[in-house]
Parts: sequence; structure tokens; C-alpha cells
Amino acid sequence: TGAAVAFLIARYLARERVRRYLERSPRLAAVDEAIGQKGWKIVALLRLSPAVPFNLQNYLYGVTAVRFWPYVLASWIAMLPGTFLYVYLGSLGAAAAQEGPGASAGQWAMRIVGLLATVAVTVYITRLAQRAIREKTAIEEKPPESEGPAPSPEAPRSAETAGWPWGALAAAAAAVVVLTLAVWAQARQDTVREAIAGMLGLPPMVKSEEKYEPKSHGPTFDHSTFEQLVKKHVDPDGWVDYEGLQGDAAQLDRYLAELADAPFEDLGRDEKLALLINAYNAFTLRLILDHYPLESIKDIPEPKRWEAERWKVGPHTWTLNQIEHEQIRPNFREPRIHFALVCAAVGCPPLRQDAYTGERLEEQLAEQTEYVHTHPRWLRFDAERNVVHLTELYQWYGTDFEQYAPSVLDYAARYAPELKKALDSPVPPRIEWIKYDWALNSPENKPARNAASDD
Repeated sequence: TGAAVAFLIARYLARERVRRYLERSPRLAAVDEAIGQKGWKIVALLRLSPAVPFNLQNYLYGVTAVRFWPYVLASWIAMLPGTFLYVYLGSLGAAAAQEGPGASAGQWAMRIVGLLATVAVTVYITRLAQRAIREKTAIEEKPPESEGPAPSPEAPRSAETAGWPWGALAAAAAAVVVLTLAVWAQARQDTVREAIAGMLGLPPMVKSEEKYEPKSHGPTFDHSTFEQLVKKHVDPDGWVDYEGLQGDAAQLDRYLAELADAPFEDLGRDEKLALLINAYNAFTLRLILDHYPLESIKDIPEPKRWEAERWKVGPHTWTLNQIEHEQIRPNFREPRIHFALVCAAVGCPPLRQDAYTGERLEEQLAEQTEYVHTHPRWLRFDAERNVVHLTELYQWYGTDFEQYAPSVLDYAARYAPELKKALDSPVPPRIEWIKYDWALNSPENKPARNAASDD
């Protein structure tokens, strides 16, 4: 398509400019003369062995005698060998990324043989085309004058090196490098992903494990102080009245002091997770009050936000990031925590009107997850376009969900029957990520009641 458009531009819009350029170059003038005699055959040969760069050829042909459709068909067919080579290189890279060192030696032997054969055929076709061009045109296989000095008559290039297709060889060498890097990346995929996540500012990747044992008769922790606060200052949809909460800041601080005295090490699995979730949410409320008024948690200077080491849980002092990424995600096989931890933003899951407790934890996490997947702020399915609009939580923490389901869509479909039905169809839906709204989750930022809201 690009070649065809360039041809038409040269033929109908920039013909005189291209012709003047043609007259200044003996090499291009030779192409013009050859096409006048041989037509589409020369076009095909030049596509197989680009003595003239492709992009320049596209405009050049527009001022020659070749007709449009023969030009398009000759270009398309003669571009296929090079196209095949590059696609084959890409398929090898994909295979390496998917299988890595797990593939058998026989499989890799066949692929490498196929690569070498593809390169050899491309090189052979290129050299045949170059020979035919030399026989049928006045084009010399050397750089044009503007690209550098021509070889001296006393030192002509040998038949073995003249016109050697260095581009194909460079592609083959690049393929070897790509394959090597792909195999290495697969073998060290956790290290690579971790590095990429760090560069992009994404959460670290973790492998979730159940570290703590349940203790049916173990100690519990009383979260009633926190529950009184959220019942009073959080509405049923999770919007937080921060102005009202300021008046009860002393009660919030009392709860934080209780967390600092919590018997964290002695708690059983559910009690420990409930405490960590409540602690994260309570610490976030305190963080907002420390800097209130503000429009977004991101208005808080970064060193004082998620990386501030100030929050006490039992004998430990952690940052908010440490609570989430070091204490919760790796130590509990529970991806639903992403619908329970609230970062004081509109894009976050809603803050509950009750505190999490070890006794009701399963019920509460189930309710939270169900709520998120039935509200368009986090999930919308467009059946007409076959597109699912999904919260970026799934993009950021994709590997957390993929430890429990084949894909993030499969996980989300557990709570969205319409999406589940679409996944079972021959054409699965496409994801469009819902842009995360970092505005403060206060009533002033509550969406209007319309079809696009979550009410």
C-alpha cells in the first residue's frame, strides 16, 4: 500500500520534482531507461535486489513508463522472499520466548536449519537478480556518488564480493542475537520481568505462597475502633468524607496505636491478613489527613507517600509498599486483596463500611470482588464491539491473577457471566484498559448518576 501511494504521488503530484532528481542521477536515469525497455520485469528484479533503496524506487517508478497495476503486482510478488525471511526470523523469536530452553534439541535443530535455508534462498535469489540487472541495465552495483567515492578502476571488486547482500547476512546475524537473548530471557524471565517492571514504575512481581497456618483457637485482634470510623465517614459506595474524618483524627490515631501493639507474630493466617488489609487502609487515611486538603494522593511528595517507613504493625515498622508487596502479596495466595486494599483514589476499589476480620474474611473478600466486577468503574463489557473495559489493576498485577487462571480475562470472567460467555465464543474479546483515576475518593469526585457511572 505504501509503495502504491508513493507511486501515485510521484505520477500525479510531484512528477516534475522527481524527474529533476532523476536527471541528476546517472544511476536512476539508467533505471528509467531499463524500465522503458523491460517494464515490470525490471521492477521485479530491483525489488529482489535493491540496487536503489525501496523508498526511493517507489517514487521513481511514478515517472517511468511502467503502468500502475503491473508495478503493484510485480512489487508485491518480488518483495515476498525478503518478507518471508523477516517473518521467519520473528517466528523463531516468538518460539524462543514461549518455549525457551524447554524446547527439545531436535526442535531447535529444525528451526535453525530452516533459518539457514531461508537465508540461503534469499541470498541466492538476490544474487540472481543482481546478475540479471547488470545484464539488462546500465546500473553498476556500487554506491551512488552522493553516498561515497566509487571504487577505483585499478581495484575492481571480485565476482565473489560484488553485490553481496549484506542486508540478508545482517538479518541472519541479528536473528542469532535475538534468539540467544530470547532463550536467556525465558530462562531468567522473573529477573527480566522484574527489571522491566522497575523501569516502567510498575509493582514488583511476586510468587504468592501461603506462609501462615490458620489458628482456629489462636489470638484475635479487635478492629472495632476502625470499624466505628468507617461506618461514620464512608458511604455505602466507598466514598470517604475526609473533612468529617479530620474531626475524628484522634480516634484514627488511637487505632494506629492499637496496631503498633498488635500480637502480629501470634496471629493465625486469616487474622493476620485481615489486620494487614485494615492497617494498609487506615495508614492511607492517616496519610491523606496529614496532607489534606489535596486533590490526589499523588500530590503528596513521593518520599512521603508509599515509600515512607513510618507505619507500625506490632514490632515492625514498614512502608505502605512493604505492607502490600512484601507482607501481603508473597505470603498469601489471595489475589482478591487487590480489591480490598484502597489507595484513596477514585480508581481504587471502594473502602468498606466495616473492618475486615479473620472470622468473616472469606465472606468480605468475596463481596468486595463481586462488587468490583459488577460496577463499570472497574469492568464494562461491550458485546457489540466484543471489547472488555477492565481496570488497570489487572494490567499492573496480571501475574498475580495468572497464578490462579490462564489469563486475567479468565479470572475476571469468574465474576462476570457475560464475559465468561464471550470467552467461550470462537473470537475472544479484546481488552481496553480503563484509565486509572487518581482523583481523591471523596464525595466531591463521585461520578454523576448516568449510564457510565458505577451507581
